[in-house]
Amino acid sequence: MTGTGREILHKMKAKAGFGTSTSDTGKGKCKMSGRRVTHGYHLVKGKANHEMEDYVVAEFKKVRDKELGLFAIFDGHLGHDVPDYLKSHLFDNILDEPDFWTETEDAIKRAYRMTDNKILEKSVDLGRGGSTAVTAILINGTKLVVANVGDSRAVISKNGVAKQLSIDHDPRTEKQNIESRGGFVSNLPGDVPRVDGQLAVARAFGDKSLKGHLSSEPDVFVEDVDDGTEFVILASDGLWKVMPNQDAVDAIKQIKDAQSAAKHLTEEAVSRKSKDDISCIVVKFN
Repeated sequence: MTGTGREILHKMKAKAGFGTSTSDTGKGKCKMSGRRVTHGYHLVKGKANHEMEDYVVAEFKKVRDKELGLFAIFDGHLGHDVPDYLKSHLFDNILDEPDFWTETEDAIKRAYRMTDNKILEKSVDLGRGGSTAVTAILINGTKLVVANVGDSRAVISKNGVAKQLSIDHDPRTEKQNIESRGGFVSNLPGDVPRVDGQLAVARAFGDKSLKGHLSSEPDVFVEDVDDGTEFVILASDGLWKVMPNQDAVDAIKQIKDAQSAAKHLTEEAVSRKSKDDISCIVVKFN
């Protein structure tokens, strides 16, 4: 293999979580409806003795006559194949829904459901693991559509005040739904409530062995981006376990560069003793 070939292969492996690097970072910018929008992301591998299982999407693209920002955190468990699949397919499936532009919330819910069905069909290849997800679609710089399953979270800052745009799907709060599906919630083994004593979130992609007791139905929020909107944070629970929403907003409100802001949040989470994989995207509206 040539030197160039090896370099490309190393980059591909590092992106998939196989590399020796313990962090990944990047940034981008776009002008939407006269508003300059920038994004930055930063990922840090946690203390656990397994490969990095967090994946991010952060990109701008034009679809029809619309300028879109596509942002997502996929936090995998029991392997990285499911979050890697989501990174490659979920947004395409959402945007392929014929009524995405007119019935956006229903279209996203259908795309989440269809994507989960595909993952379950491919479980021989993708394995027994799963993934949480939080996705945010910025449309023409004026509307933000957020969906999530699990405990990856989106928080928007408006006039310095944090507002959560997702719901943490905790087995405690969804105990009735889990039990109605024939499952149970137990704190054993360990010290957090888990579905069937195994999974610490009540909704997720994949997890074929638990799927009868789990949902992949997302909660969807639509938020207008107005003059008071400063930035949005998307992050995995490695951040939110140790940092309240308002703390996260306050920590980066003076940092102009989105990539520096995302990196600062991950470093702050590590300083607060987070041991999990941490992935963070910051989208700034200038």
